[in-house]
Amino acid sequence: MPDLTEELTQVPVGPLGIIALPGCTEFAKKVDDYIVSWRREQISEHKSTIAFSGYQRDSYLMDASFHRFGTGEGKAVIHESVRGYDIYLIVDVFNYGITHNCYGIDVPMTPDEHFANLKRAIAACAGKAERITVIMPMLYEGRQHKRTNRESLDCALALQELCVMMGVDNIITFDAHDARVQNAIPLKGFENVTTTYQMIKALVRNVDNFKIDKDHLMIISPDEGGIQRCIYYSSVLGVELGMFYKRRDYSTVVGGRNPILAHEFLGDNVEGKDVIVVDDMISSGDSMLEVTAKLKELKANRIYVCSAFGLFCNGLEAFDEAYEKGTINGVFTTNLIYQTQELLKREWYHSVDVSKYVALLIDTLNNDKSLSKLLSPGDRIEEFLKKNGYSITKN
Repeated sequence: MPDLTEELTQVPVGPLGIIALPGCTEFAKKVDDYIVSWRREQISEHKSTIAFSGYQRDSYLMDASFHRFGTGEGKAVIHESVRGYDIYLIVDVFNYGITHNCYGIDVPMTPDEHFANLKRAIAACAGKAERITVIMPMLYEGRQHKRTNRESLDCALALQELCVMMGVDNIITFDAHDARVQNAIPLKGFENVTTTYQMIKALVRNVDNFKIDKDHLMIISPDEGGIQRCIYYSSVLGVELGMFYKRRDYSTVVGGRNPILAHEFLGDNVEGKDVIVVDDMISSGDSMLEVTAKLKELKANRIYVCSAFGLFCNGLEAFDEAYEKGTINGVFTTNLIYQTQELLKREWYHSVDVSKYVALLIDTLNNDKSLSKLLSPGDRIEEFLKKNGYSITKN
């Protein structure tokens, strides 16, 4: 949380406004509650001055509605003034739990429809806001970030549409599949935020007899693409790192991708050690479960999966079976995207709440301060581990 004793020395960018798009209302309410609480407790002689007009309010959520016509077309309406406001739009483009009526049929919203709603909300601001920041935890079309054939570059096009054509100033996303996609908008803000701190806190609080040292714990990357993410985990925890690489059949395409022939392991001996497999997302989960099965064959002890986004596109049954067999001992994903009630009830599942972190990001940016300390959580991780009795030996 922010230092409430720190004097307010910088004028906010503008009055804070948070717009929750369909499917994000509950998450945005948690974010709003944190900011309201912090600003109520903030001690400053400047809060009553005109420069801080509207700084302390009962809520920063703005009244907005998203209507649908019978054809499936829609429109966004903001029911209060946004002139001069510092606007933060929170959108979960992967929330299929939201439906709309189209020709009398209730259909789940797709990422394309959520993205269209986002553009409608920006358009409804009509250029009157002082600044617009889009908080999109899982990046729209983030997996379609590079061209290997005659194919679309959807993520780059989406970023350009938002920032170049529609005037968005900043994009905040989490654990981007490939953060280099920000090259599409080099003159706009793009923050790729990690959830390492929140994941480590969740592991310490939920795993019994959790030992953090080279003899008892190892970090595993399920593929070569996520190795940098895992290097950070292993560095701050002072444990060894291993990885799998995917041997693919590049002569065929199944479901839009080249099928995986085998997962090959590179790394030290995992026998008897607890293992944390870290990835940005769990989509179908097939690849992740194959990796954990391979680790069990290598005689790993307990296996925990940490992923920012749990999509579980093919359902939960395969994970139920893996848990019953002892192939996995727990799965940690965040509440940054939609979570079904069936998922939340699973014994093997742990939800990692990131709403406080998002509130910190918004509060810091609105106060026109640097995000550097928030984006590099090494010191906070070290402090948390020391408070919980861990002594970390860095590699």
